[in-house]
Amino acid sequence: MIHAVNKPCSLMGGKPVLLGPWQRRAGPSGTMAESVLEAHGGSRVTFDSLLSHDITYVGILQTARASGLTRFPMPYALTNCHNSLCAVGGTINADDHRFGLSAAKKYGGIYVPPNMAVIHQYARETLAGGGRMILGSDSHTRYGPFGCLGIGEGGGELVKQLLGVPYDMPDAPVALVYLTGGMRVGVGPMDVALALCAQVYAQGLARNKILEFVGPGIASLTMDDRIALDVMTTETTCLSSIWETDGLTREYLAKRGREDAYREIHPREGARYDALIEIDLDTVEPMIALPFHPSNAMPIEQFLGNPTEYLKRIEEEVLSLTDGQVTLDLRGKLRDGAFWTDQGIIAGCAGGLASSLIAAAAILSSGSIGSDGFSLSVYPASVQVALALDKAGALAKLTAEGAVVKPCFCGPCFGAGDVPARGAFSIRHTTRNFPNREGSKPGDGQLSCVALMDARSIAMTARNGGRLTPATDAGTPYPLDVEMGLLDALADEWDGAIYNRMVYNGWGRPRPEAPLVFGPNIADWPPIPQLGEHALIEFAAVIMDEVTTTDELIPSGETSSYRSNPMRLAEFTLSRREPRYAQRAKAIQSIERERVKGIKSLTLMDSLRKVVERDPSRKAVDLLKSTQFGSAVFARRPGDGSAREQAASCQRVLGGTANLCEAYATKRYKGNCVNWGLIPFTLAEGVRIDLRPGDRLFVPDIRAGVLDGRETFVGLLIKQGSSNPPETLALKLEGLNERERRILAAGCLMNFMSDQRGSEDMPYEQ
Repeated sequence: MIHAVNKPCSLMGGKPVLLGPWQRRAGPSGTMAESVLEAHGGSRVTFDSLLSHDITYVGILQTARASGLTRFPMPYALTNCHNSLCAVGGTINADDHRFGLSAAKKYGGIYVPPNMAVIHQYARETLAGGGRMILGSDSHTRYGPFGCLGIGEGGGELVKQLLGVPYDMPDAPVALVYLTGGMRVGVGPMDVALALCAQVYAQGLARNKILEFVGPGIASLTMDDRIALDVMTTETTCLSSIWETDGLTREYLAKRGREDAYREIHPREGARYDALIEIDLDTVEPMIALPFHPSNAMPIEQFLGNPTEYLKRIEEEVLSLTDGQVTLDLRGKLRDGAFWTDQGIIAGCAGGLASSLIAAAAILSSGSIGSDGFSLSVYPASVQVALALDKAGALAKLTAEGAVVKPCFCGPCFGAGDVPARGAFSIRHTTRNFPNREGSKPGDGQLSCVALMDARSIAMTARNGGRLTPATDAGTPYPLDVEMGLLDALADEWDGAIYNRMVYNGWGRPRPEAPLVFGPNIADWPPIPQLGEHALIEFAAVIMDEVTTTDELIPSGETSSYRSNPMRLAEFTLSRREPRYAQRAKAIQSIERERVKGIKSLTLMDSLRKVVERDPSRKAVDLLKSTQFGSAVFARRPGDGSAREQAASCQRVLGGTANLCEAYATKRYKGNCVNWGLIPFTLAEGVRIDLRPGDRLFVPDIRAGVLDGRETFVGLLIKQGSSNPPETLALKLEGLNERERRILAAGCLMNFMSDQRGSEDMPYEQ
């Protein structure tokens, strides 16, 4: 059972107590999050270390390099776990890896070779520690069980840290997550995580909050259990997470030669919180998150009680997502009184942990996967995990019963590996199941379905040849004795020497003379113009879905290889959601380039004449010289999911000027818009507008308003093909500090940084 209320509470005598509204926190709250933040600068944070992987670090380094970077001011780990197996683009991926190694040498960084570790497992094993803070260019940057605040952001925030500019920490509310009881046999941490997402996501209870885990239930969880649950908190849209630490935390670090990173961390008596989430671990059942979101979760037994109705809903959603172009017959997978799946994956920062793979090996030890089309792939999260599993005999058991053991790799989580067949139903212990995230292309008639489950129920399903089965199924005994034997056989000492031998660690030893090694795909950012005096914005895409994910804004999978080339990557923008966007945006950009050259455009003049009709004090010819023309995307709530800055940068390099929405799904995406010069407009609460691609919005005096701190603008909406005068539209631009507004005026963070070298905005001497 999970109970969640968005009401203030306090921790009194180790138990949560709800408070009245008059008792909301004032002054110090006594939370663990507060103490860690205060030690790192409070509202202007400097992190202990940074992390990026191989589909983000090239762009970050290119941006920082263009802004004056000469050395890394803190440990910065460049991992190669996302594009290490993606076979798209010839030599692109290997070229990017070589560039990363050369940058680590030149600037004094850490380079983790391909297939050594997924990004977050490397951080857990080498960087996370009590009281620390880590910033990563990946949304699943979560290290709460170590007493460490991890925050995932777009690359622009890492660029700021590299150049000595603090992170603007919002005054984030803190929610108390109070754990009691213990998971029963067959229930795993993913089950708890999915139950949590189902409870809090829709109501936005965790959005942009810090989740603080306390309570007696923590003691019942292994460190792997805590880690696997913690990393999934990203799917609640929270900002970060932190847990109480204990002897297990110390033991985990000590086994990896890092006992000095342990800190005992607890909230103070009477600590006050902004919301309460209570989780009784005893009551959690094996869960399944049906397509197409982690919060679309329910007990597996509930799904199996009425599969026809749930599958019909998914089929209808597929029709909606693809505008009727793709149909799936998921109800055809019901036969012999069971639901049959096609593929199982246990991988990455959430699934590839030792305890999950040990459980899977134990379950499979008494039954083979079989040869009738169902496949199971497992990916240990690091070489340390793989070596420990090998010594315990778990890898042999997995292989003997038909599982395919693969290298450390994040690909199945975002579509660069194990893409299921068209119409297949894949069950995965990975982090997300957004539409097409696993790599299918609906524009080509392809679509697969991914459901999220814990490794234990995936293994039980595999043991039954693909018949969906919870790990608590009474008819399929759970081999607890085998699991405990394998856990006992895990090596007491983990082999950290492998990192010493294979990872390049140049932290504190930059070599300025070392050359950067570029591949032919690695390109500099194109020139980005500063914000104009006025703006005329044409909507190149209008998306009315409830939520638009970053996977839809810039697809993952094969596109990832092109992320070191801004213009080539931009061609994929919205390609799986609104395929005509890039063509429209480029046409708008072409007209703007002609305007800058002094070439009159009839289509611009027509729009500006309509503006003059509403405001006769202006002249269309004068407006043409001072009005910047760009594209925009309207989506109701964009930005759920990944931290990838390319969701914004791709729009910008195609001439994007703004986003307009009802609300931004995450702070991360709004921050990416700001750092790439996309004005993050929102509508007033409750306002609904009828927009179509080709409609235009004129915003007068936008530059002056942005710099002056104006939070409300009045635009003129010019409907395509309409002879009616423009309608007025109230626009909001709230929650931006002075630096963010100056970034918008400069056109992007890169321009701003170049302009501010040596000023108080760049205090760190490169």
